[in-house]
Amino acid sequence: MKLVVVSAGLSVPSSTRLLGDRLAAAVVGRVPAAAPAEGPVAVEVVELRDLAVEIAHNLTTGFPGPALGAALDAVASADGLVVVTPVFSASYSGLFKSFFDVLDRDALGGKPVLIAATGGSARHSLVLEHALRPLFAYLRAVVVPTGVYAASEDWGAEGLAERIERAAGELAGLMSGLAGRRTVPSVPPALSVPSVPYAPSVVSEVASSAGSREPAAGPAPGAGRVRAGAFEVVPFEQQLAALRPE
Repeated sequence: MKLVVVSAGLSVPSSTRLLGDRLAAAVVGRVPAAAPAEGPVAVEVVELRDLAVEIAHNLTTGFPGPALGAALDAVASADGLVVVTPVFSASYSGLFKSFFDVLDRDALGGKPVLIAATGGSARHSLVLEHALRPLFAYLRAVVVPTGVYAASEDWGAEGLAERIERAAGELAGLMSGLAGRRTVPSVPPALSVPSVPYAPSVVSEVASSAGSREPAAGPAPGAGRVRAGAFEVVPFEQQLAALRPE
């Protein structure tokens, strides 16, 4: 499986990137236990800071450059996403929003996404609920219940590690569940669907009527009838013929 981290941090080093790395490490540590058949999780980080110029060009021309195109493909092919943005003016950054503006509108449909943000004050913690969650709900992503917001005073304090582990567990659970759905279970013999004796005759009648205006020859009276215990199963075409006016 592939986990992609989208970080909109602008500085180096970046607390936004640091939060994204910690969330990714927590997810990687949980997915193998939940879905051992999927093997280890491959992590790819998309730094929007390096794509700022190409994102601006894409907005004006409609075409991505090589680096931006690779980043968009990585996000579209990921099994799960961790998206992290710094808080600017009480919302996500313009660079963060612009990247998802140039992403194909159907790329995140049904994809598990963990939302996270960093800011200088705990008073902006609701940015996850009033800005990020509606954005990814609009893009039809499956947003995990726990979002992670880290203010400056949260680093090294109690609570942040627990929120990271809880959110990572929720994302790992969704990724593992979707991975399990990709395996088509075999149908046990006891649950296999029995053949329907009158189905071929119905298909034959429809096919012959479509190819010619001549009425299709009906089956002989009583043909195709089978016994099922104390009941006699009458083919559908015979039941239909009995309802037609003479």
